[in-house]
This record gives sequence, C-alpha cells and structure tokens, in this order.
Amino acid sequence: MKISQEQRKKIIRLFPIQRGNVRVDNDRFLDAIIYICENGCTWRSLPVSFGPWHTIYVRINRWAKSGVLERVFQALREEHITDKSIRVVSLDSRSIKVHPDATGALKKR
Repeated sequence: MKISQEQRKKIIRLFPIQRGNVRVDNDRFLDAIIYICENGCTWRSLPVSFGPWHTIYVRINRWAKSGVLERVFQALREEHITDKSIRVVSLDSRSIKVHPDATGALKKR
C-alpha cells in the first residue's frame, strides 16, 4: 500500500523533527513501517530501497517507546488511510511446560 502526498500531509504533524545526519527521511520510514506490517518480514529481509534495516529498526523502536508510532497509526485510522495496527505477541519457549508424552517421544509400554 502506498500513501499519497496528500495523505502524508495530514499526518506529518505527528512526526518528530529530524535532527542531525538523517540517513532515512520520514517518508521512506513510514513506507518501511507499512511494508513490515503488511508482509511481516524480518528486519534483515527489508528491501534496500527503504534504507538500512538497522536504521529502520532503531527508529521504530524509539518511536514505539515514545508513543509516536501509536499516534501515527491512530491518525492513519482516523483519516481512513489504512486500518493497520501493530500488535505483538511473544511466546518464550522456556515458559511453556509440556507433558513428556506430548514431545513426540516414544511411549513406554
């Protein structure tokens, strides 16, 4: 999904001011976020056209912690630009206990 310039103008006020030497501008960064949401790809498999994957990862992490990412997606939904949202579910395999018979081991008879 591509966001037009008119739609970007509606949500540009929510982006933090870019300071210093910026490798990826906010427009490409927003496209990268939407690409990740739509495709569910890993960071390293992000296309090079969006910029370095580590730069995208660091910025999305910073925006998520500061609440900017939630405000951007809320504005995208309010403007009816997209209905995407980010929800993360994480399971740690060390915390799920399974009976020994459920692991696929041969049963003793």
